Amino acid sequence: MLAEGGNAVDACIAAAFASAVTESPLTGPGSGGFMLIHRARDRSTRIADFFVTTPGLGLDHLRGGAMKTVDVGFGGDNETKQLFRIGEASCAVPGTILGLATTHKAFGKLPWAELVAPAIEFARAGVVLSREQAHLQLLLDPILRLTDEGRKIYSPHGNRFVAGQTMAFNDLADTLEAIQKEGAAAFYRGERAHAMVTTIREGGGDLTQADLDAFRVIWRQPVRATFRGHEFLSNPPPSSGAVLIAYGLAILERLGDTRQGSAEAIATIAEVMREQTRARGGSFASELHRGGLASRLLADSEIAAAINRITERAPAVTEHAPYGGTTHVSVIDGDGNAASLSTSTGSGSGVIIPGTGIYMNNMLGEYDLVVGHTPRPGRRLTSMMSPSVALDPSGRTRLVVGSAGSARLRGAIMQIVVNVIQHGMGVEDAIAAPRVHVDEPHLHCEGGHDQAELDRLEEQGYDVVRWRRRNLFFGGAAGVEVRADGTLAAAGDPRRGGAGFVVSA
Repeated sequence: MLAEGGNAVDACIAAAFASAVTESPLTGPGSGGFMLIHRARDRSTRIADFFVTTPGLGLDHLRGGAMKTVDVGFGGDNETKQLFRIGEASCAVPGTILGLATTHKAFGKLPWAELVAPAIEFARAGVVLSREQAHLQLLLDPILRLTDEGRKIYSPHGNRFVAGQTMAFNDLADTLEAIQKEGAAAFYRGERAHAMVTTIREGGGDLTQADLDAFRVIWRQPVRATFRGHEFLSNPPPSSGAVLIAYGLAILERLGDTRQGSAEAIATIAEVMREQTRARGGSFASELHRGGLASRLLADSEIAAAINRITERAPAVTEHAPYGGTTHVSVIDGDGNAASLSTSTGSGSGVIIPGTGIYMNNMLGEYDLVVGHTPRPGRRLTSMMSPSVALDPSGRTRLVVGSAGSARLRGAIMQIVVNVIQHGMGVEDAIAAPRVHVDEPHLHCEGGHDQAELDRLEEQGYDVVRWRRRNLFFGGAAGVEVRADGTLAAAGDPRRGGAGFVVSA
């Protein structure tokens, strides 16, 4: 799209539609998301929030039907498993299609039909599964093939697809063609909307036509933090991921430099992650919607208290991070405009609307999004997704980045920002570098770390879980960097078979 004269927003929109086919378990019309848009002309930054809302508008009584549960293994070296809550009762109101249409109307240059066309072609012709895509489908197989509709798509001949085989999505292609011709109305009204409501309601969910009619995109101002002379901008509350990244960077700003990959550097990141988890306690959930959370967390007194706790080794707080199925796209165009897009179906509900190819999200079943109880109908759910941009001391774009990984994505993004800005790594190396994640009482260390440094961490009392290889457990990022000489570099995450391209317009 950039080569055709489009801008960063056009490229993100086209990539989002294409991802609905190439990463069908992770995103698509049944998802929600966010797009950060930074304009070079006036250096303004806005966030389009089209994340999911709670269903049930117009109902006298919410059924809140029972969700199905499945136990899914991560396929890593350490038998890491997670419980997923899925089914019709887990489906929230999707927002991605309206979000893409709204951002296109506000900022797009190319015709809408051109942006949807490649995805339709991919869906009709089929996509050849890579090793990483096939592995992802293997992990999520109990969800993807939960229903007859899922089995029709993901195992039409009885067996699931493997790497090298071609998957086509003809029903989804029909839906995308309708969206191409009619815009978002083809999704939120008419026969597909009716099919969504009917399928979800018959399965115990609360989705109504009133929910689809009432959905709106919300424009927000970014949360901001300073790190090593750079300004970090990302998704504000009521989403929770970026404010925690900003909090972590603010703490790291005061903790001084460490050698990348050393035991000291890993321990510092681990302790900051513990502080991020601690910050999610108390009034955090209510403050996400009430306001004032970012100001409180980023206040000097709060940062100083966190540093004191790190110094004194305060007791850890437990938080178990679920797997999150998110797709992220980062783009910088020839005019210096940046767009950062994250969309997600969560881990997926297993519900595919018959005859449409629409794979519904399971956001009401995500433990890190629904805290304590299901919010009232029409309320925007919180999210960990954090499409982000970092501006250099002169105010120019330095890095555009985002990641998949649910609660782990905040750690992935924070570590990439540190790698690029503090350690001077290129974006490809910064994304590929081994990561860590704290899941109390364990410190998960990805394959590629120096074993001697991990030995030192164990001597310091850390319960280190050593992964032999890179794994999508640690997130799936994408980023674009503006190098010192003004040239661009782009990278996807090898953990997810991601890719980055620099296009000459």
